[in-house]
Amino acid sequence: MPNLTIGHPLNLDGKTMSASTDKQLFIGEGFEGPGVNLAHINVLVGPRNGPAGQAFATALATPSAGHAPFVVIARPGVPTKPLTLYVNKAQISSDFHGNATWGASQAGIAKAVAESLENGTLPPEAENDWVVVSANWVNPSTDDLDAVFENNYRACKNAILAAMKGLPHRDEVFAAARDVSNPFYTPKQR
Repeated sequence: MPNLTIGHPLNLDGKTMSASTDKQLFIGEGFEGPGVNLAHINVLVGPRNGPAGQAFATALATPSAGHAPFVVIARPGVPTKPLTLYVNKAQISSDFHGNATWGASQAGIAKAVAESLENGTLPPEAENDWVVVSANWVNPSTDDLDAVFENNYRACKNAILAAMKGLPHRDEVFAAARDVSNPFYTPKQR
């Protein structure tokens, strides 16, 4: 049996394939926290010259009312690597909501992306040749910046991990679908 490397599938002759040459787009989802400070994140990850790069450029060049995508920074003048585009799902509704989005949520995303590169979840070539597009939900009623930071950090980290490992696995999806629910709706039992 060949030795499997997590995140790098095997081709038919049993050799490890490189994530950057064999797959152009990785998609992941992360959901963390309760109530108004929860984070729901969807990420697109991949090479700049592929679909993720196209999505990055298109989203950055086409802001709309209440939605102005921006490059995520670890500090002013220090964008996270790989370059990451923050796309807000909710229109900014107040100064506090803006601070939660542009401040706490952005900081959580920056930390998660940089750590994912540093710890090897993202391959080394991702540093300068890949991009991340992160679509983020910050509730307009949010009331705790520290909770927003923590939840966005964990949700983004989990979304990137899911993207790179192809999670969830089909058995988990099938089991969840038998008892489907989300924070906004749970169907009556049939």
